[in-house]
Amino acid sequence: MPSKTYMHYSKGEVASEIMEFCRGRWVAIEGSAAGRRVFLRYLGGRPLTITSASDVPSLVRRYAGLGARTFYATVNVYGELGSVEALDDLGNIRLTTPFWDIDTTLDKWVYAVNAAEVIAEFLEGEGVRRSVYVLWSGEGAHVRVSEHAFSPELLEEHHPLDVAYAVVEYVLRRVRDRVEPIVRASGGVLKVENLVDVKRVFTAPLSLHRKHDLVAVCLKPDDLPSFSLEWASIDGFKHRGMWREFDVGEADDLAREALKAVGGGRALRRSTRVGGGRARRAARRGGSIGRFQVMAILQAARFYLLTGDLERAKSFGLNRAIFYAWAKHYGRSYARRVPTEEERLKRGSGERTSSALGEEAYVSDRGFFTIGGKEQLPEDYDRNVASKVEGVIPYEIAWEAALKYLSTFPKQVLSDPQKFYERAYEPVRDDFIGRVVNEALDTAGREGGEVRKVLGRAVPGARRVKTLLDWVRRG
Repeated sequence: MPSKTYMHYSKGEVASEIMEFCRGRWVAIEGSAAGRRVFLRYLGGRPLTITSASDVPSLVRRYAGLGARTFYATVNVYGELGSVEALDDLGNIRLTTPFWDIDTTLDKWVYAVNAAEVIAEFLEGEGVRRSVYVLWSGEGAHVRVSEHAFSPELLEEHHPLDVAYAVVEYVLRRVRDRVEPIVRASGGVLKVENLVDVKRVFTAPLSLHRKHDLVAVCLKPDDLPSFSLEWASIDGFKHRGMWREFDVGEADDLAREALKAVGGGRALRRSTRVGGGRARRAARRGGSIGRFQVMAILQAARFYLLTGDLERAKSFGLNRAIFYAWAKHYGRSYARRVPTEEERLKRGSGERTSSALGEEAYVSDRGFFTIGGKEQLPEDYDRNVASKVEGVIPYEIAWEAALKYLSTFPKQVLSDPQKFYERAYEPVRDDFIGRVVNEALDTAGREGGEVRKVLGRAVPGARRVKTLLDWVRRG
């Protein structure tokens, strides 16, 4: 008998709605494996897309073993989605959807409605009405402005991502005083924030919630006073395809005011959040992580993101940390010299040279990286890196944050040792917790929200390191 999930996505109305909304957007499907959230974002090495209604139930069936359940799409609409490289080209972004993420719990859903009303009322006061819709996401809501509400003339002057980021940031700052009392009334559960960034995904209309049998339904702000959770019931949802409605240029004046107040920056700066500060406070423990451990964990995360091989990633991370510590003492230019064949032979037949991620290194017959004829094994990484990190902050949090941080860099940076060192490692080597861990918690959205669940929990050193951020793998 077909599952309830498959039956839902097999409905013509549901499949067609998701397909239409996802047109031109990079798609993500969420499932689970071994109790962990898993995001699927690539198919055959190419970005996952939906081009026909039949793709929707087909993908659910294809990934049934991973519990495929929820469809997400990027806030960006792209001109071309045929390759991974196209996604790194900011010029390939044609439109970006501004949205305010309102997060709560099911028992306090009414506070999310109240916050959505405040934002929608402000937008209406700024002349943006027809292009505004609300999507109930399951345990909260999004207030969204159609990406078509900005004129082509405005988008010729400013990047769409700049426009969307500035509008969300500006409005959130302006309504903060009205939202904060709602946050307090919710007992601090409600959180409203600006999550617009270059690879952000959000829930597609009529998708199922990742945990609850609730449907992501669209409504107009005028519907909010009468909204109830029954509207999102899987067996009788009430949905209005209001995301299709817009007035071109309706939001131009608001955008210009926002850009003037906030500036551009393509959503790479710190964003405003109202409420929901508990997770971040929980992560702010005393102490710091040494440069050796920072280098090792970032190198391991870099290797894992590009190869998907966790055991060798640990070996590579420790190997590179030892290598760079040695290079700092003796001189990096000498340390980077490619070993000669004669030197390789002197090492013995159980060792060979290998070019891994642009770096020359010795590798044992078992595939682990070596220095001085000694293998750097996964258990060595656990002892010399993970256990040291664990003394400051749970290792699982640090690992997850490292993956999230590195996933913001294009593949060209991760695969180039010099670019990786200068752009990814150096800026955070002395403040990994502040600039990587706390930043990850600040921006944790649907693709990283699982981090919150492990905060404050004792995590045995490096035993559970495969995480929900597996979706960043290229395949």
